[in-house]
Amino acid sequence: MMTRGDSTDSITGLTAFLVASIFSAVLGMFQFGYNTGVINAPQLKIEDFITTVWKERYGEVIDESTLDLIWSVAVSIFAIGGMAGGFSGGYVANRLGRRGGLMMNDVIGIVGAAFMGFSSMADSYELLIVGRLVIGYNCGMSSALVPMYVSEIAPVNLRGGVGIVNQLAVTIGMLLSQILGLGQLLGTDDGWPLLLGLAVCPSALQLVLLPMCPESPRYLLITKQREQDARKALRKLRHDSAIEADVEEMKAEERAQQAESSFTMLQLITSPTLRTPLIIAIVMQLSQQLSGINAVFYYSFDIFLDAHLSEESAGYATMGVGVVMVLMTGVSILLIEREGRRTLHLWGLGGMFFFSVFITITFLVKGIISWISYLSVVCTFGFVVFFAVGPGSIPWMITAELFSQGPRPAAMSIAVLVNWFCNFIVGIAFLPMKNALENYTFLPFSALLAIFWGFTLKMVPETKGKTFEEIAALFRRSEPGSELMLDEDGFRPITNGSQPAAAARFEAPPLLEARYVPPSAREVAPELVSLHPSLERPAGCSAAPSPLGPRLVDRRSHHHLEPLAAELST
Repeated sequence: MMTRGDSTDSITGLTAFLVASIFSAVLGMFQFGYNTGVINAPQLKIEDFITTVWKERYGEVIDESTLDLIWSVAVSIFAIGGMAGGFSGGYVANRLGRRGGLMMNDVIGIVGAAFMGFSSMADSYELLIVGRLVIGYNCGMSSALVPMYVSEIAPVNLRGGVGIVNQLAVTIGMLLSQILGLGQLLGTDDGWPLLLGLAVCPSALQLVLLPMCPESPRYLLITKQREQDARKALRKLRHDSAIEADVEEMKAEERAQQAESSFTMLQLITSPTLRTPLIIAIVMQLSQQLSGINAVFYYSFDIFLDAHLSEESAGYATMGVGVVMVLMTGVSILLIEREGRRTLHLWGLGGMFFFSVFITITFLVKGIISWISYLSVVCTFGFVVFFAVGPGSIPWMITAELFSQGPRPAAMSIAVLVNWFCNFIVGIAFLPMKNALENYTFLPFSALLAIFWGFTLKMVPETKGKTFEEIAALFRRSEPGSELMLDEDGFRPITNGSQPAAAARFEAPPLLEARYVPPSAREVAPELVSLHPSLERPAGCSAAPSPLGPRLVDRRSHHHLEPLAAELST
């Protein structure tokens, strides 16, 4: 029998309309990547622009400390805008919908890109700073809305692969900004305003394409109670009229979270039920931003210079880091549904720890052994490879999967806020830390990577191939009144395909599982009656079905239930 992990099943449900909808959505993440990398290449040209404007205004040359301050504000304010955008993402997702929120966000992106593009013409570095703030808000909201939308329109068996497409779009955006920022292209005195202004293109294109895409069926059915619209959207996305399994899975999630129909961020933070998945989501975001990858991006040029590459060659090698990110993110799409999210994250963190230690070693001995500097180049690329495999994409995807429909928007907002805040902290603190620690710069990141690896091994569940409700049930198992049944791996929700089975509620792990299976269902789907090899009808229990249907007990605790079996037989 084909399983959800099989390669054939891994592409089931991948339709042209679904691909088009995903492409339209991840343009927001492309915008994120483009504006993350675009400011670095033309730094000297933009600083010359600031110097010229200052002299024209005040008739004196700007001092170096003031120039550094203005430049630092122009760079770091992007993360401030990102925090604000991520913070408001959950509210916008609930009020306007996932697609509606993205379309509103596109208008914000166009305004921000226009401010940056026209800053040179207006002789205003203030306009450049405001533009960076606005485009940061746009990217922060995209980082909340896009993973949410993509995970909700994708079928369960494809959710992992399409989730990594988010990170693939980010890396492609970063690579394109690095290429266009070369001195031979737009990294010039006249070209940098156009380089920044090109950020209008992703938002404008998304604004054109999204009206042709459906709203999230999950949002339509669960949040807005518009089942017919949800069915219509599903038929378009699946290119099939057989959508009952998807509808039933969403209805099961709706039933499971009716008591938590909507969550504010404060309610999510204070909810004991959701504390564990929230902690996991936060630590996953920390494992991305505090892994040291930004330090590699900042430091790679110096590493390549130390390897005796020319400045031009070091620039191209730095661009090679972007190419490796794109290629390995593409490879992880092929691995995600076969190996699983947790496994890839462990691989990534473990590989990054290994190469971060070796980067420190090469820093320490490069003055003694001349050829060791070339090893530092290899270690840098190895570090980036393992980042792309795990921490680059898994945190965004698994955060969207850990929560059901009610708390998901608030959870994404908190995750985005944490991610952008750490981005800001690393951007501000790295250079002082580099000056203080010198050759030991990567040691703090090595320690953090070891901590994150241990946390992932101990706390993070595998979400591959599970519905949102099945994932949520993993965190309810240890609570009083939780729904627990046996499957092949132990205590987990028993399902038939994507349709969760009904369950009795227990104060402790159950010894008896019971549910009603109508006679017609037994004939059409006999697999409903047999749930697990360890479950069988007890001796002395009548073979005739009782009014409540078959009773199945765990033979490993059979002797505890003999009185109940006798009662059932009568």
